Amino acid sequence: MTAGLLLFGAFGAMLVLGTPIAVALGLAGFLAIWTADLGVMAMPTNVYTGIAKYPLLAIPMFVLAGAIFDRSGVAERLVRFATALVGRGAGMLAVVTIVVAMFLGGISGSGPANAAAVGGVMIGAMGRAGYPPAFSASVVGAAAATDILIPPSIAFIIYSVLVPSATVPALFAAGMIPGVLAGLALIIPVVWMSRRHGFGTHDDGTPLPRVWQSFKEAIWGLMAPVVILGGMRSGWFTPTEAAVMAVIYGLFVGIVIYRSIAWRDIYEMLVEAAEISAVILIVVALASVFAWAANTLGVIDPIVKSILGMGMGQYGVLVLLIAMLVVIGMFLDGVSTFLILLPLLIPIAQHYGWDLVWFGVLLTMKVAIGQFTPPMAVNLMVSCRIAQVPIESTVRWVGWMIVAMFVALGLVIAFPELALWLPRVLGYL
Repeated sequence: MTAGLLLFGAFGAMLVLGTPIAVALGLAGFLAIWTADLGVMAMPTNVYTGIAKYPLLAIPMFVLAGAIFDRSGVAERLVRFATALVGRGAGMLAVVTIVVAMFLGGISGSGPANAAAVGGVMIGAMGRAGYPPAFSASVVGAAAATDILIPPSIAFIIYSVLVPSATVPALFAAGMIPGVLAGLALIIPVVWMSRRHGFGTHDDGTPLPRVWQSFKEAIWGLMAPVVILGGMRSGWFTPTEAAVMAVIYGLFVGIVIYRSIAWRDIYEMLVEAAEISAVILIVVALASVFAWAANTLGVIDPIVKSILGMGMGQYGVLVLLIAMLVVIGMFLDGVSTFLILLPLLIPIAQHYGWDLVWFGVLLTMKVAIGQFTPPMAVNLMVSCRIAQVPIESTVRWVGWMIVAMFVALGLVIAFPELALWLPRVLGYL
């Protein structure tokens, strides 16, 4: 019991002190293992087994694909096409931002990366159209949260590794409709606030793009999710191989079609992708030490029994989990949240007989809400840095978007088929 308290106490204390998450997980696990005399030499084995999993190979490739499509100018061309479709007016450019973020979610799989790509293109354009910087940052941060729901999703890959019965194709299919639903839910308050305050009514004098011309320019970017997801569905390649195909396709578009990527840029993109992937995989590796220590010490079972013993019923427990995960999601990214909490959450889901694919979508939606909920929202931090505004200035705007996402989450809870229908039709369930 002492070692178990030390495990969570040390982890919490190091987070408060600003210790990197990976280091906090590893050190807390080490201290608990050393105190309980479980054998410190078990750590290297757990570090290795934590990342020696085939599905994790997809993560560096999807990160690299996101960097390639960011630099290739796909986002800018998608913005022109979406603008040509929806036109201009109060709130229309904000709608374009959400739609483009959702579409790029079908390429990269990382919320902060999506916020950086979309924010780099849209925040300046929204400013010229009369949107306040804080509002623009709020829209970008919230829209980028749909990234971890719309496949490919790094969070779904991590979930599949930790819950083998929920396969990557099933999770990818299950996240599609809830991801689109979340994006549509965000559009409602964004348009309402824009029209109420007159945002987006300023004409910067640039001509409206022509639909057919902008479509021809954006067609290669529009085809990217078709190539990635269509190839998986047709059985041409696995999710891991799909990530490699995304990289190849992105390089072809950037070098041959758009000619926006020079050969010298490839080295920089490889370095960028390696750094981001290394951070993710180091967290995965050291979280394995933390999880092994928690399981070996028997810490998880008493916590699960305490939650189930509260007598709240399955819906009461679900509300408790929603509140807990949204709060945690304010401080931690989706990968870290899954790695730390899934050993605790999966036994609860199994106790109530919840479908683990549906449960994975719910958890991901909760984490997505946390990614743009102040004070420590990772997506919002990226968009606020681009807009050069303090994160507290977004509270009055982002609150309505949080409410909209909760409505979308409530619909998926009330109607599980929103998540389960597509993977069932495609034969993944």
